[in-house]
Amino acid sequence: MRKALLIGINKYKSAELNCCVNDVKSMKSVLEHNFDGSKNFHTKILLDEKATRSKIRENIKDLFSGEGEIALLYFSGHGYDDDSTDGIIISYDYKENDYGIKMSEILSEANKSKFSYKIIILDCCHSGYLGNSGIMGDTSYLNNGVVIMTASKKNEYAGEINGHGIFTNLVLEAINGGATDILGNITPGSIYSYIDQALGPWSQRPLFKANISSFISLKQCEPKITINELKDCLNLFSNDNSIYSLDPSFEKTNTLGSIHRTSEPFAKEANVELFSKLQKCNRNGLIIPYGASDMYFAAMESKGCKLTPLGKHYWKMMKEDII
Repeated sequence: MRKALLIGINKYKSAELNCCVNDVKSMKSVLEHNFDGSKNFHTKILLDEKATRSKIRENIKDLFSGEGEIALLYFSGHGYDDDSTDGIIISYDYKENDYGIKMSEILSEANKSKFSYKIIILDCCHSGYLGNSGIMGDTSYLNNGVVIMTASKKNEYAGEINGHGIFTNLVLEAINGGATDILGNITPGSIYSYIDQALGPWSQRPLFKANISSFISLKQCEPKITINELKDCLNLFSNDNSIYSLDPSFEKTNTLGSIHRTSEPFAKEANVELFSKLQKCNRNGLIIPYGASDMYFAAMESKGCKLTPLGKHYWKMMKEDII
């Protein structure tokens, strides 16, 4: 089971925001289904007046209760710096000296959860307090399976742009496919990497911390190459340093009577089909030509191809039955 609680507040009684409700609606849209239409996350949203202090607390407890694969919490709204030791996500009905839910309380609920993975994403000012070791004492404050991503460090503010929070806008881009690996997986680490590269050195800096011991995919996007195509190509290599030999029979334009350059042996259907897969691997950085400038000449000049470092990585994963 995968479930997500998405909270967004625009209509604060003072200092209204513009993008938080839109952030939640867009997050719901990208999380609920995989690229093929299959169900991904079961989502629940709390917006504006529904996001009271009691309702947020109640729903956070419910989110992390029970057992399942992933429990994900997303919040977009105001954050508050509570005497420099803890941060607070501000609820719709905040009042003096009771602004909302402390980040330490949220982290405590995640740490207690029996879900395999507990993911917390905060787009608010001072959200970096969630990763501050001081809020949980001197113990290991991220239990196994806990992942946190925040829009800024504890002493930074979080801005808005183009109808979304700056941070959320990048998270949405990443989940929509910007952070996918070649097999279409979106991971927390790839999301953070995408965001980190997109933000300049003078922008708000996101925070990412995790205690995970196994692979986790938040969403399946359309793969750049299918797993069967990948394995068909990787199985051509006896070891990760071997060269796979090519000849003109792999090139589809190498047919008798073609206006293009031809050479025997002429194109063979099975080899042409395999070469198409090899070229796809080449375009995705898994394979490079050996002894020639590109894959076309590697075939026409009877050279070969070999695995790149990334290709070797996937070859080893295949041999170890990880993929």
